[in-house]
Amino acid sequence: MQKNAEIKNAPAHIALILDGNGRWAKKRGLPRSMGHKQGVKTLEPIVEHCIKIGVKYLTLYVFSTENWSRPDDEVKGIMDLLREQFKNIEQYVSKNVRIKILGDISRLDSDLIIQINDAVEKSSKNTGLTICFALNYGGRDEIVNAAKKIAEKIEAEELSSSEITAEIISDNIYTAGIPDPDIIIRPSGEKRLSNFLLWQCAYSEFVFMDILWPDFTPDDLDRAIEEFSARSRRFGGI
Repeated sequence: MQKNAEIKNAPAHIALILDGNGRWAKKRGLPRSMGHKQGVKTLEPIVEHCIKIGVKYLTLYVFSTENWSRPDDEVKGIMDLLREQFKNIEQYVSKNVRIKILGDISRLDSDLIIQINDAVEKSSKNTGLTICFALNYGGRDEIVNAAKKIAEKIEAEELSSSEITAEIISDNIYTAGIPDPDIIIRPSGEKRLSNFLLWQCAYSEFVFMDILWPDFTPDDLDRAIEEFSARSRRFGGI
């Protein structure tokens, strides 16, 4: 396996499905909330490593549109962890990290929305790693919202149906202006996308790993990148 310092030509855009927090806690006889707390701690060294090896975009599947169906106390615990994360925005700003949000955050509590918007604003001029937090995000909802926006433009005669292209759709989804992920990594042993980046993943490489997210390390990220680098990406060509 490559050592950290030897990673070359890192993917420009890495997407991570942060899965396995609950199972990590259950294996240790702990409440699920402890798994989520450990999952937050796991993130910092991963961000540091992405900065070190030159990743440009890191997209994190933090909270899906389906996660609202979890027990109320678990959802509240996750939201409290998000408050802590965005309260400490300086940890990102000082590292030249830019924050973007994917998803409809209008359903979140007003104080958390203020914190999130403040983080986005304070980091908006940073030019290093861009971290995209997918919050109240669902791939199908994203495509539906894009369709509505395009329909509104047609009704306003700003666009005709004949002008709709893949590029037009890409310009109206949450990741507008951001390149599609080169690689989507899912720890935890599950082998599915779970409604994540459905439009953007057309030519992404997938790496599924039998390790729970709270145990995920920079070395695991390097292993995924090494597997990615060994693949031939033809984008539908020969």
